[in-house]
Amino acid sequence: MAGRATLWLGGAALAGVFVHLLAQRFIPVPWIAAVSATLVSVAVAAWAGSTLTRRWSGMARALADGISSLRDRDFSVSVTRATRDEMGDLAAAYNDLGDQLRVERQSLYQRELMLDTVIQTTPLALVLTNANDHVLYSNTTARQLFSEGRKFEGDRFAPYLEAAPQPLREAIQRGGDTLFTLELSGEPQVFHVSQRRFQLNAQPHRLLLLKQLTREINSQEVATWKKVIRVIAHELNNSLAPISSLAHSGQILAQSPDIAQLQRVFSTIEDRARHLAGFIEGYAQFAKLPQPRIAPVPWEVLLERIRVVAGFQLIGKPPERMASFDTAQLEQALINLLKNARESGSDPADIELAVSQAQAGFAIEVRDRGPGFSAGALENALVPFYSTKDTGTGLGLTLCREIVEAHGGRLRMANREDGGAVVTIWLPSEAPV
Repeated sequence: MAGRATLWLGGAALAGVFVHLLAQRFIPVPWIAAVSATLVSVAVAAWAGSTLTRRWSGMARALADGISSLRDRDFSVSVTRATRDEMGDLAAAYNDLGDQLRVERQSLYQRELMLDTVIQTTPLALVLTNANDHVLYSNTTARQLFSEGRKFEGDRFAPYLEAAPQPLREAIQRGGDTLFTLELSGEPQVFHVSQRRFQLNAQPHRLLLLKQLTREINSQEVATWKKVIRVIAHELNNSLAPISSLAHSGQILAQSPDIAQLQRVFSTIEDRARHLAGFIEGYAQFAKLPQPRIAPVPWEVLLERIRVVAGFQLIGKPPERMASFDTAQLEQALINLLKNARESGSDPADIELAVSQAQAGFAIEVRDRGPGFSAGALENALVPFYSTKDTGTGLGLTLCREIVEAHGGRLRMANREDGGAVVTIWLPSEAPV
């Protein structure tokens, strides 16, 4: 472009000089000659400039129109390359960009179509609403649940929620994640509702997800019952078989009395019966765990009650601020944890208990210097009926977790870096409603 412009401007300048010389030769009046030469030179320069920039101007207008089309998401407009200079290269670059955007849009459309097909056919109900509670997107399952299969995009979600069954309405209005039971076609169905709030295009939105869990829960329930039956059958067999054998031996000994032998027989029968009674009592305690009676309690009161039953080393000073919990239940949970620490083989002097404030609540740690948790124990220790002890019922840690979660807290198990195990209980500052 620079060379072409220089050539045309140089030609126009030479033409101006030539015209000026001719004017001086044929027009005797100098100023008339100068004016005439200037007018002719301007005309020649204007013609040269128009001729030089005509194609460039046309391509510039075409590119401007093309950019407007890109802004409107129309990628079908292309620009003809009329020159072989920089403007032509710019037009070629614009055409390449348009081709790439068309390909990407087609690919994006195909992916969006596939994603929409997946979402529309999933059994998970999905509803997306904006800050004004208008429905922006919903899938088929959500429409069947809220609007009898009709599309309700653009409508406010509140009227549909008010018309929904009470359990569904209350679960969504509570916010957060929760489970609820809804009767559909005369059968109770268990649902899980999940709600997430996020920013989309700098505007607040809410995503509502509802998943039917009846089949999964039923399968898990059957598997749990099978495991319960296996564990109970195993324990009953381990106790009743020796009792039956000892009873037969007792009958034989009764015919020729041997007091010492009979005492050993009856003592063993008593031990096995006591073990069986404790086993059944453990299951009954787990099944009948009442709702906690939460009240403010000073930490010193709880720690003194535990110290009477289980020994430990108190690390640090407990918080002065009182916590809210069921004293009897939390005491039972901590006694179970301290009992596990003692049975791990740890030196009693290394069994520690620490209470501190953390994460808008309180953290209680029970530490020991035993062998720690194996990988399998870390994965399954909180599963009901799992135990690494020969005489364990697998309910101790499960009961602790039930107590902690009933208080709105969490229970976490981990191995200490320098050996041993630590179980952490987190309780919220405010008592759960």
